[in-house]
Amino acid sequence: MLKKIAFVTYPITDVARARGFYESTLGLTLGLHGNQGDKWWLEYDLPGGGCVALTNFTDATPSASAGGQIAFEVSDLDALIAELKAKNVTFQSGVIAGPKCRMAVCLDSEGNSILLHQLNPA
Repeated sequence: MLKKIAFVTYPITDVARARGFYESTLGLTLGLHGNQGDKWWLEYDLPGGGCVALTNFTDATPSASAGGQIAFEVSDLDALIAELKAKNVTFQSGVIAGPKCRMAVCLDSEGNSILLHQLNPA
Protein backbone atom coordinates (compact mmCIF):
# COMPACT_ATOMS: atom_id res chain seq x y z
CA MET A 1 0.00 0.00 0.00
CA LEU A 2 2.97 2.35 -0.33
CA LYS A 3 2.14 5.34 -2.54
CA LYS A 4 5.19 7.61 -2.65
CA ILE A 5 8.02 9.04 -0.58
CA ALA A 6 6.50 11.81 1.53
CA PHE A 7 9.84 13.34 2.55
CA VAL A 8 13.45 12.59 3.35
CA THR A 9 14.84 13.88 6.64
CA TYR A 10 18.38 15.00 7.31
CA PRO A 11 19.76 15.86 10.74
CA ILE A 12 21.27 19.30 11.20
CA THR A 13 23.30 20.92 13.96
CA ASP A 14 23.36 24.59 12.93
CA VAL A 15 19.90 25.78 11.85
CA ALA A 16 21.02 29.13 10.39
CA ARG A 17 23.88 27.55 8.45
CA ALA A 18 21.62 24.77 7.10
CA ARG A 19 18.96 27.27 6.05
CA GLY A 20 21.61 29.32 4.28
CA PHE A 21 22.77 26.27 2.34
CA TYR A 22 19.35 24.98 1.31
CA GLU A 23 17.86 28.42 0.62
CA SER A 24 20.76 30.49 -0.71
CA THR A 25 23.14 27.88 -2.10
CA LEU A 26 20.55 25.43 -3.52
CA GLY A 27 17.82 28.03 -4.07
CA LEU A 28 15.02 26.12 -2.34
CA THR A 29 12.09 27.89 -0.69
CA LEU A 30 11.28 27.23 2.95
CA GLY A 31 7.84 25.67 3.37
CA LEU A 32 6.30 24.22 6.50
CA HIS A 33 8.54 24.93 9.48
CA GLY A 34 8.39 25.42 13.21
CA ASN A 35 10.27 25.13 16.41
CA GLN A 36 10.04 24.34 20.10
CA GLY A 37 12.72 26.50 21.64
CA ASP A 38 15.98 25.75 19.83
CA LYS A 39 14.64 22.55 18.22
CA TRP A 40 13.58 23.06 14.59
CA TRP A 41 11.74 21.29 11.76
CA LEU A 42 12.25 22.80 8.27
CA GLU A 43 10.65 21.54 5.04
CA TYR A 44 11.59 22.33 1.45
CA ASP A 45 9.09 21.18 -1.19
CA LEU A 46 10.59 20.53 -4.60
CA PRO A 47 9.00 21.91 -7.78
CA GLY A 48 8.55 18.44 -9.34
CA GLY A 49 7.30 16.82 -6.13
CA GLY A 50 8.90 15.45 -3.01
CA CYS A 51 10.22 17.18 0.06
CA VAL A 52 13.43 17.36 2.04
CA ALA A 53 13.05 18.02 5.77
CA LEU A 54 15.81 19.19 8.10
CA THR A 55 15.67 18.84 11.86
CA ASN A 56 17.66 19.07 15.04
CA PHE A 57 14.86 17.47 17.12
CA THR A 58 16.79 14.19 17.25
CA ASP A 59 20.24 13.38 18.53
CA ALA A 60 21.25 12.08 15.08
CA THR A 61 24.56 13.34 13.75
CA PRO A 62 24.85 14.59 10.17
CA SER A 63 26.92 12.15 8.13
CA ALA A 64 28.04 11.47 4.59
CA SER A 65 28.45 7.78 5.43
CA ALA A 66 25.24 6.99 7.31
CA GLY A 67 23.88 4.94 4.42
CA GLY A 68 20.98 7.16 3.35
CA GLN A 69 21.26 9.81 0.67
CA ILE A 70 18.87 12.07 -1.19
CA ALA A 71 19.20 12.30 -4.98
CA PHE A 72 18.05 15.55 -6.58
CA GLU A 73 17.15 15.38 -10.29
CA VAL A 74 18.77 18.34 -12.06
CA SER A 75 18.45 19.78 -15.55
CA ASP A 76 22.12 20.69 -16.17
CA LEU A 77 24.58 18.78 -14.00
CA ASP A 78 27.72 20.48 -15.33
CA ALA A 79 26.34 24.00 -14.79
CA LEU A 80 25.12 23.15 -11.30
CA ILE A 81 28.46 21.64 -10.31
CA ALA A 82 30.26 24.78 -11.50
CA GLU A 83 27.80 27.01 -9.62
CA LEU A 84 28.09 25.02 -6.39
CA LYS A 85 31.89 24.84 -6.57
CA ALA A 86 31.92 28.65 -6.97
CA LYS A 87 29.96 28.73 -3.69
CA ASN A 88 32.60 26.51 -2.04
CA VAL A 89 30.41 23.41 -1.82
CA THR A 90 32.49 20.30 -1.12
CA PHE A 91 32.24 17.46 -3.65
CA GLN A 92 33.00 13.86 -2.76
CA SER A 93 33.15 12.74 -6.38
CA GLY A 94 33.65 13.93 -9.88
CA VAL A 95 31.00 13.20 -12.48
CA ILE A 96 30.03 9.52 -12.45
CA ALA A 97 28.72 8.35 -15.82
CA GLY A 98 26.26 5.49 -16.00
CA PRO A 99 24.43 3.93 -18.92
CA LYS A 100 21.32 6.06 -18.35
CA CYS A 101 22.52 9.00 -16.27
CA ARG A 102 25.32 11.15 -14.92
CA MET A 103 25.72 12.11 -11.28
CA ALA A 104 27.98 13.71 -8.69
CA VAL A 105 28.04 13.63 -4.90
CA CYS A 106 28.44 16.74 -2.74
CA LEU A 107 27.99 17.58 0.94
CA ASP A 108 25.50 19.99 2.46
CA SER A 109 26.64 22.53 5.06
CA GLU A 110 26.11 19.98 7.84
CA GLY A 111 28.07 17.13 6.25
CA ASN A 112 25.13 15.15 4.82
CA SER A 113 25.65 13.55 1.41
CA ILE A 114 23.61 14.82 -1.58
CA LEU A 115 23.59 13.12 -4.97
CA LEU A 116 22.97 15.35 -7.99
CA HIS A 117 21.47 13.31 -10.84
CA GLN A 118 20.81 14.00 -14.52
CA LEU A 119 19.21 11.52 -16.91
CA ASN A 120 20.88 11.14 -20.29
CA PRO A 121 18.87 12.49 -23.25
CA ALA A 122 16.53 9.85 -24.66
